[in-house]
Amino acid sequence: MSTEIKAPTFPESVADGSIATWHKKVGEAVSRDEPLVDIETDKVVLEVVAPADGVLKEIIKGEGDTVLSDELIATFEEGAAASAPAESAQPAAAAPAATADLKISPAARKMLDEKGIDAAAVTGTGKGGVITKEDVASYKPVAAPAAKPAAAPAPAVDVPAGERVEKRVPMTRLRKRIAERLLEATHTTAMLTTFNEVNMKPVMDLRNQYKDLFEKSHNGTRLGFMGFFVKAACESLKRFPAVNASIDGDDVVYHGFQDVGVAVSTEKGLVVPVLRDAENMSMAKIEEKIREYGLRAKDGKLSMEDMTGGTFTITNGGVFGSLLSTPILNPPQTAILGMHKIQDRPMAVNGEVVILPMMYLALSYDHRLVDGKDAVQFLVAIKDLIEDPARILLEI
Repeated sequence: MSTEIKAPTFPESVADGSIATWHKKVGEAVSRDEPLVDIETDKVVLEVVAPADGVLKEIIKGEGDTVLSDELIATFEEGAAASAPAESAQPAAAAPAATADLKISPAARKMLDEKGIDAAAVTGTGKGGVITKEDVASYKPVAAPAAKPAAAPAPAVDVPAGERVEKRVPMTRLRKRIAERLLEATHTTAMLTTFNEVNMKPVMDLRNQYKDLFEKSHNGTRLGFMGFFVKAACESLKRFPAVNASIDGDDVVYHGFQDVGVAVSTEKGLVVPVLRDAENMSMAKIEEKIREYGLRAKDGKLSMEDMTGGTFTITNGGVFGSLLSTPILNPPQTAILGMHKIQDRPMAVNGEVVILPMMYLALSYDHRLVDGKDAVQFLVAIKDLIEDPARILLEI
């Protein structure tokens, strides 16, 4: 039975998508729920899986093609067996004797003929050793040894020491959307950044004291630093509601909840999954959710719902070694907190020089809504809560 394979239903905020990668070829056997194709939108990569055991019958939308919501992209034959390669139907005499036993896809054979490449020289990476179009495209002939010149050598010419290689690839939809959002933030907001530094020793001592017990008590969830900053941010946002607000036209929207976005870096770009009602989450739940989001982001499994909304964002450049930076706003939010690398520095404590693990904090905010006084006091509130973690529990 033939079944239509359609693109997923996109949210209202997503107009269309593009075919990123076909994981299966026409005629290839597929198991139920096995990935068929990845569709990339400007926010997330969506995966389309096989509806049943069978064979991919026809690909209607190729890689790079734009697709609309619920648009037909392929047809699928349920219960069918994998078909033999199309080239087997061709007369044996059509191929050279040396390549008669090779398995070559139709697209690959056409490319071999166009480029004049001997199929025997190409290694097939497809299922059962089939030579695919990608194998032919990536094939590089081995240069024959240069013959020794019989005459005198030609005059020497200047040759670059290294090969100057350029590679041009289209920007992914996700990367283009990230670029648009960053430009939007810089062009449409009055962004300003204030800085402070925080002594991480109290949190580090608390973490070292309880991390093993915490992990054992919460089914393997590890105690990290992000949980402390999320809890500190939630408490500070309650005290300074303008930092948790957003601008909608000529109106200011004050949110009575704290949906905290946590920036996660992936191979395809930065994504910001949101911790819903973070003010009501326990430290263990925050750490568990952040870990879950991180794993799903690496696998491209985040959904649109995971990344929509958010009233405040935290980004941690310190995991990559950043000592200080100015994070860019995530519109329509009015503030973003930047964490950085923990580094031992000499600090003056009660008239003495003490080596302490210090972290620079940065708060970028939209000056149209948040005054400098509120921004500075908000950052100081976070600093006070981190330097005395008991305040987070006591909400003081």
